Amino acid sequence: MRYLTILLSISLLLVGCSSNEASDEQTNTDDDERLVATTVALVEILDELELDLVGIPTSYKELPERYDDATEVGNAAEPDMEIIKSLKPTDVLSVTTLDAEYDLAPVFENAEIPVTFYDMESVEGMYETIEALGDDYDRQDEAENIIHEFHDKMDEIEAKIEEEDSPSVLILLGVPGSYLVATENSYLGDLVKRAGGENVFPGEDGIEYTAANTEHLQQTDPDIILRAAHGMPDEVVEMFEEEFKENDIWQHFEAVQNDQVYDLEETLFGTTANIRAPEALDTLVDILYPHIN
Repeated sequence: MRYLTILLSISLLLVGCSSNEASDEQTNTDDDERLVATTVALVEILDELELDLVGIPTSYKELPERYDDATEVGNAAEPDMEIIKSLKPTDVLSVTTLDAEYDLAPVFENAEIPVTFYDMESVEGMYETIEALGDDYDRQDEAENIIHEFHDKMDEIEAKIEEEDSPSVLILLGVPGSYLVATENSYLGDLVKRAGGENVFPGEDGIEYTAANTEHLQQTDPDIILRAAHGMPDEVVEMFEEEFKENDIWQHFEAVQNDQVYDLEETLFGTTANIRAPEALDTLVDILYPHIN
């Protein structure tokens, strides 16, 4: 539970962080809609759908120009209810990631602020979210174009890897001070599965992330190890480097011996699905099947 609490705080922080200062001006939405998005992933989707926002997450990430005049409402894990309420939103858009809905729904209810939670914990969930947003805000054509583009990408990947053997993959999700194993039920696991990889941790009972000691990890003997750094990416990458260098057991992994350890770029590989999923899949195919590219 301690690991999941850390991961929730970090993952929601990074899907909702920015270095831009809040502006007193607000972006006007279509008609009478006044929307607030609490995560970067949702902001990027809404930009593709050409929907305006009056409120955006506080984030170190660069957000679309469309929202330069929107007001920052704090990070996704702890949005500022006073600021959000002052914007008089018709709806606040958030995500279900790692029980966020369980934690935040009562907070919004107590503040009498309308909120909708979307499942962005898988690629399929994200595209269902895009379809739902298209239906709710009269952006069906835009939503259909995004979904169609993704289906084309999946067809391309499936054709490319059809005759290939599936490499076994261990996915490590690092947060400052520790790391977890991402199962195939996580977004990262979903991407690896779609790219043709076989996760050495299938995940029971819908579990997305699990703790495991290195002895147990070595027994899985993966062909490839993927390391995803989150929260404070530079610090986590350094943590991984020290762990793999100082903990001798990693030298007994064939993936390490064969130089098959890869660090995933944080903006492409988050804990929630994002609009760059097709690009992330291309990156994974290059890693899993370098000989066919």
